[in-house]
Amino acid sequence: MADSRRPLLAELIRKWLVLDDRAEPRPPSPLLRKPWREMSWGQNTRTLQYVQEYEPENQDVKHVRILLYGPVGAGKSSFINSVSSTVRRRMAVPALASAKLSEKSFTKKYETHKIKKSRGASKTFYPFVFNDIMGLEQDADCGVRAEDIKLAMSGHVKDGYKFNPVSSLSSSDQGYNPSPSADDKVHVLVCVLSANSTDIDTSVLQKMADIREAASDLGIPQMGVITNIDAACPETEQNLHNVYTSKHLQKKMKVISLALGIPLNCIFPVKNYSHEIELNDDVDTLILSALKNMIDFGDDFIDNL
Repeated sequence: MADSRRPLLAELIRKWLVLDDRAEPRPPSPLLRKPWREMSWGQNTRTLQYVQEYEPENQDVKHVRILLYGPVGAGKSSFINSVSSTVRRRMAVPALASAKLSEKSFTKKYETHKIKKSRGASKTFYPFVFNDIMGLEQDADCGVRAEDIKLAMSGHVKDGYKFNPVSSLSSSDQGYNPSPSADDKVHVLVCVLSANSTDIDTSVLQKMADIREAASDLGIPQMGVITNIDAACPETEQNLHNVYTSKHLQKKMKVISLALGIPLNCIFPVKNYSHEIELNDDVDTLILSALKNMIDFGDDFIDNL
């Protein structure tokens, strides 16, 4: 008798499990089934060689000048350090960066950051440089002024100029460059934002819009770099290969694209080196992808100077 009831009991258990699954549906996966952007993981040697061998064809320009701007704490200086570490194949910190979150900008001066290509008596530098500027702040009298960034794009700001949050640089100031060369001008404008930040203040967005408009008037190509992707997405923190399957990061990048007016294919997510003391191939892949496109965009602009 007991044996005859076993099939019936098994069927009841199966139905109960099905009903239980329906009663408590599993949460949707935070990852897409396939990446929405293709990424050549493991091809760092080829991309690094491309970066190492690049030279501007315009003889009046020695290097692509890349200007980074964005809100305070977005990771501009950390990105410069990460690029330097990646191309030099060792940890490097050419740009001082704050180790703690702050509402005030750590960068105070207009500095040109060169990255060494070789050492010793024959020391040379890579043919691209970064300019890091004071972060944008919501208060009108704090942070870098949009007018100063516009002057920097045209090459009118001398290296080492200390930003004045209260008043913009004028032609009578010592830090003003009256006759900028093609090498002094900015060739690529890159907005740096954190994927882990909350909504950007309206006043900061307006400053960014003014900067973008000025860059458009000058014909300067524009890009976006999204930092802190590991802090913003647990799946990406666990495995950087999830960066383009993460639904959260995909949505974040689309929102940023609309807010900035920068096409999605000109925005690149990266993870900056922070706590690491050794290089990581996957971190380098994302850094090199962003850097290669900066060089390409800048090279196209230089060709038309």
